[in-house]
Amino acid sequence: MTEFSLNIAENVVEKLGSLEYEETSLACCNEDELKKLKHSMLVIKDVLIDAEEKRSNSPELRLWLKQLNHVFYDAEDVLDELEVENLRRQVIDRGNFYTRKVLRCFSSSNPLIFRTTIGRKLKRINKRLDAIAAGNVKCRLTERAEERRPLNRERGTHSFVHSADIIGRDEDKEKIIQLLLHPSDEENISVLPIVGIGGMGKTTLAKMAYNDERVVKHFQFKMWVYVSRDFDKKRLMEKLIISATGGVGFGEDNGAMEVEEMQTLLRESIRDKRYFLVLDDVWNDNLAQWEELKDLLRVGARGSRIMVTTRSNQVASMIGTAPKYVHNLQGVRYDECLSLFVKYAFKEGQDKQLPNLLRIGEEIVKKCGEVPLAVRTLAGQLFLNTDERDWNLIRDSRLWKVEQKEDDILPALRVSYEQLPSCLKRCFAYCSLFPKNYEYNDYELIQFWMAHGLLQSSDGESELEDIGSIYLKELEYGCFLQDFRDLYGSLQFGMLDVMHDLALSVAQDECFVVTANSKRIEKSVQHISIPDPDSVRQDFPMLSQDLDQVRTVFIHSDKDVLTSNSILETCLSRFKYLRALNLSRSQFKELPKKIGKLKHLRYLDLSWNHRIKRLPNSICKLQNLQTLFLGGCDEIEELPRGMRYMESLRFLWLATRQASLPRDEIGCLKSLRFLWIATCEKLERLFEDMENLSALRSLFIVTCPSLNSLPPSIKYLTSLQDLHISGCVALNFPNQEACEFKLKKLVLCFLEAVEELPEWLIRGSADTLKNLKLEFCPALLELPACLKTFSALQELRILGCPRLAERCDRETGDDWEKIAHIPKVIVDNVDVINQTKD
Repeated sequence: MTEFSLNIAENVVEKLGSLEYEETSLACCNEDELKKLKHSMLVIKDVLIDAEEKRSNSPELRLWLKQLNHVFYDAEDVLDELEVENLRRQVIDRGNFYTRKVLRCFSSSNPLIFRTTIGRKLKRINKRLDAIAAGNVKCRLTERAEERRPLNRERGTHSFVHSADIIGRDEDKEKIIQLLLHPSDEENISVLPIVGIGGMGKTTLAKMAYNDERVVKHFQFKMWVYVSRDFDKKRLMEKLIISATGGVGFGEDNGAMEVEEMQTLLRESIRDKRYFLVLDDVWNDNLAQWEELKDLLRVGARGSRIMVTTRSNQVASMIGTAPKYVHNLQGVRYDECLSLFVKYAFKEGQDKQLPNLLRIGEEIVKKCGEVPLAVRTLAGQLFLNTDERDWNLIRDSRLWKVEQKEDDILPALRVSYEQLPSCLKRCFAYCSLFPKNYEYNDYELIQFWMAHGLLQSSDGESELEDIGSIYLKELEYGCFLQDFRDLYGSLQFGMLDVMHDLALSVAQDECFVVTANSKRIEKSVQHISIPDPDSVRQDFPMLSQDLDQVRTVFIHSDKDVLTSNSILETCLSRFKYLRALNLSRSQFKELPKKIGKLKHLRYLDLSWNHRIKRLPNSICKLQNLQTLFLGGCDEIEELPRGMRYMESLRFLWLATRQASLPRDEIGCLKSLRFLWIATCEKLERLFEDMENLSALRSLFIVTCPSLNSLPPSIKYLTSLQDLHISGCVALNFPNQEACEFKLKKLVLCFLEAVEELPEWLIRGSADTLKNLKLEFCPALLELPACLKTFSALQELRILGCPRLAERCDRETGDDWEKIAHIPKVIVDNVDVINQTKD
């Protein structure tokens, strides 16, 4: 895709212009070749906008762009090699004699051979770019600059989608609820399909009914299962059993359970119970398979209901108990759609001040086909944009004329996607590597984007993680991502099915989902997702034999899975340009030493592997690595030696069975922004040398029951903003010198030994602390007197701290005067000030 080419070109030009590359070029390769590369990139970059508009009508231009992508990626790989070599030399130069000796052993590269090799690669790339640049004239492309809109616009907080945004569905909701509660058929189980095009709001409507108080009271229990195109009977039964029992019906190895055993377990879970089951996003139109599943569900009590959401009229007609039960979801009224558009495209009252824009907006809404999602998405792209030309471009887009079939993507969504800046287009497209219905985490997605160089700082000073947060807000406001919620200090969110389809369609040339039905993977593929590794363990090496530019391998599973050696070996041996490797929930005993050869790797997720006991020391050769997730690897006996050499690490989530963390390892990681220490049952002491972690912003210490104190050097974490300590039942806070950091958020949970909130921990945060959460600390007696001076504090939450709750009573509590100035005080889920349930 052209937008990918533009973003990659920008990244390459930025790298070429940096001081680091100027220094590296003088030491390692031909400076003239680098200058020539930069010139060629700039020339081609300037015609990419024109190419984007013309490519749909020109097969020749589409081929030209495909060739261009290959060369741009090759150029980025060569520059990455320079970056890795430059970083390796810096580490060697800074080390002592022993360090230099060890690091030289890490690398087998001869400087003379390296310079020669890089020089040859640059010459070949420049020759290919010369040939491609000649195509500018042939394709008659002209120079045009991308018109950038600022990203840090006025946005509210997360969770934009409120009940007030759901328009025109009250009547639909009531009709469905009446069918659920008062059926008129004779069958034990009725099936109610909701059918409509993608983006019409089927799942939202189903959720409204599912969560309605009347429905909750009427049924004995509820189940929600996401189906999508995978109607595999065994996987569906797994999901149904997990939903019905909360997972307790399975033993440790549910994958070994036979189909007959699962059928018995499912029947026993629902037998003679009135249940309500939602099957979301069903595509399968095989009547025999549907009847087979329905037979398993007939043992429920009379009055049980199955609701199905689908885009297919054929599926709805096939599975509906009777025609009257098929709810065909129609568009909402034009006036309601226009109100929604005005709400999100204008600031309050602005629509009255800009009548021309409102008139264009009215025409845009008419093209949206009365689909609320289409209206909401386009409005989000126009928020605070008062340039009439941009509004006209959306109204007059060629994409409105594309014919839409039953299961096609709405033209309005494609129009909205086209308005995104090139960096955001690529960020959104890469979300397709995650499975449908996936629960994204902000830290996971931002670090993944960072690994691919997608986060661009306009001022050169903003933290990359902050830029990633801005990107998330932009995508949320346009409904590309949705349902943001705070979960244990991080944000969790999702993506609508129709948006996932859109992401897949724009990323199809470079992203590929490997399934049991995959026969071939195109050579152009850069990113691979394997949602079910069991089904491809034998085929994957053969499928991937022609791939030489793979940058991402994501193995995703909704359960722990034994990852075959063939898949792991292929990833580590064949894909030498990997930037991101996600092996989360993959169960293997040993990570091969050759992991250290993936010198381009920036993102490595090994989390929730319960079998691995040791990591090879060669992992410390990954000096480009920015993200390392080891959370949930509860059998790791000892962290690898030499972690101090991983100088690029920004996010480290670790687990270990060590009793203490040694000096001169983690404490040397000066680039570290996020440190999460979790599930370390034997850990009694943290590392003492925290003073070098001057960039650390977030420190999580979770489920370390043997930890008894924090090191005195914690006071030197001058950049720390978020401190979260939970599940450390032996931890206490002996008095020590006041900390220098200025926290914004402090969470203390499940600390059974803590009797007081230490003043030395929070004194320096009087002007910055905004959120304070104290939960399940039963021995906590009182709040420090200094809290009354905390002018920035916006919210205090106290839960499961009976003694403290009594002291914070608004009428009789001794500590109320310390917290009376805080706008929001929640004690045991009650808003103390407004006396309402939170």
